[in-house]
Amino acid sequence: MSAPATPRRTSSASTPAVSSAPLRGSRRTGALDWRVRFAFLSVVWGFSFLFIKVGTGAFAPFQVALGRVFFGALALLAVLLVRREPLPRGRRTWGHLAVAALLLNTAPFALFAYAEQTVTSTLAGICNATSPLWGMALSLVALSEDRPTRRRFAGLGIGFLGVLTVLGAWQGFTGVDTKGTALALLASLCYPIGWIYVRRTLAGTSGSPVAMTGAQLMVSTVQLAAVSALFTSAPAAFPLWPTLAVITLGALGTGAALQMQYGLVTEIGPTTAQMVTYFIPVIATTAGVLVLGEQLHWNTPVGALIVLAGAALTQARPQPAKRG
Repeated sequence: MSAPATPRRTSSASTPAVSSAPLRGSRRTGALDWRVRFAFLSVVWGFSFLFIKVGTGAFAPFQVALGRVFFGALALLAVLLVRREPLPRGRRTWGHLAVAALLLNTAPFALFAYAEQTVTSTLAGICNATSPLWGMALSLVALSEDRPTRRRFAGLGIGFLGVLTVLGAWQGFTGVDTKGTALALLASLCYPIGWIYVRRTLAGTSGSPVAMTGAQLMVSTVQLAAVSALFTSAPAAFPLWPTLAVITLGALGTGAALQMQYGLVTEIGPTTAQMVTYFIPVIATTAGVLVLGEQLHWNTPVGALIVLAGAALTQARPQPAKRG
């Protein structure tokens, strides 16, 4: 669920974000039908919030985030080794990657882990779906070339109503952990901020998306290792299921799945591939209820649908005029 660092435009999807940068080389078709890979990505990224929840049961939030980027980096570096692709070069590029890693990996991954200490994985997954709403709001002041339309303004308002529905605003937010929810929403805000930064500093940088993202995860690993050493103690034990959850979260959800996503972007285009974002809260909710036994009230799925509808509207682009 990390974000690739070479977009041609700001990705307004939540994590995982979709890069519109093509892979180096010709368009390749995967061995599996793209629909199968699309479904796989939806499940993996939807289950990521469950893996975070399980991981925080035994490890500190910073440690869960560290394991996530570490195993994700290993997975992508293995791909680069097989392909014999080099990592990016240049101090300037690595400096920008350090900021991108902070905004797109280090901060949001840690925030989601902290949030899930007190909120359900279901709520965290729904909060993640608000990233397009944050992105649209930020584009008003940060991206002068990305002017919002009336439809996108409507989407922002609808999405906000959806968030209030999920949180049960008419009940005075009774039963909602304010701090945990705020952390999850702040994590979702990090992604569009990070993408705006990436768009302004790294767009057009040479290097494949896999190489750029692998480097970004390496930097994030260093950042989180330093923070974990300062603010947490080494784990006293490594229980089986939490450990497997963190390894899977990193190697599969943050590493291998990204590699599969790049193939989808190349094969079917970024617009269709980005639709995986809207399945993530559905899978996260299903996993939380069925696997973790989390309670589900009517306003949670209804509010989630409203959020997704609003997010979809914020992504609408005006159709080009037909030539007569």
